[in-house]
Amino acid sequence: MPARIRLQRHGKKGQPFYHIVIADGRAPRDGRFIEVIGTYNPLTRPASINLDFEKAIDWVQKGASPSDTVKAILSYKGVTYKNHLLNGVKKGAFTLEQAEEKFKLWLSEKEQKISAKANEIVLTKKQAIKKALEAEAKVNEAKANKVAMKKSKELAAEAEAHAAAYALAHPEPVVEVVAEVVAEVEATPEVVAQVENVSEVEATPEVVAEIEATPEVIAEVASEVVAEIAPEASVEPAIEETPAEEGEKI
Repeated sequence: MPARIRLQRHGKKGQPFYHIVIADGRAPRDGRFIEVIGTYNPLTRPASINLDFEKAIDWVQKGASPSDTVKAILSYKGVTYKNHLLNGVKKGAFTLEQAEEKFKLWLSEKEQKISAKANEIVLTKKQAIKKALEAEAKVNEAKANKVAMKKSKELAAEAEAHAAAYALAHPEPVVEVVAEVVAEVEATPEVVAQVENVSEVEATPEVVAEIEATPEVIAEVASEVVAEIAPEASVEPAIEETPAEEGEKI
């Protein structure tokens, strides 16, 4: 049987790495081989291929038949196209110089395609990472807003509880509340005198015990004080007529 160009497997389980070898067609896949002409790593993107181009052309010219995978590798690296050009030179279709020019042109176009593909892969990876980071930032922001809202509610509830406890422990004196309500009335001399009389009342423990500092009691006391003071404050003093004014009337 003719020689075969095929892959010989190496590497760990799930992480294959291949040698491109020339072997007898009757030998097992990972058995004895004649020569190693390159390596192939399918785990990278794009796949990593190291190939001795001259040895590959020489063995193909000698009639070595490649396996399906190696055939794709040889086509990718230009060995198949170079062999086609050399066969054209043998038939007299064109000269060796023309064949070399055609191969160089094909090789430059192939390198540009490979470079564009590699750049596209890198750009795709960057875009995927950017989208993942944006999605993660949105999730973190939503979590932070939720935590902040929960903490604000807890702080508001705690403040209300402290305020209620302080109100129960420190009731506001009735005399001060009455004075605040009376202060809203117009500050006439009569009103001021009565407010001073009210403020002189001593808030003894007995008085505080009898009058419970609730909103209803405070409102009732305030309304009574305002009712007593307001009418007197609204009375205008009588205007005395002077003799001059009487003369003017005559």
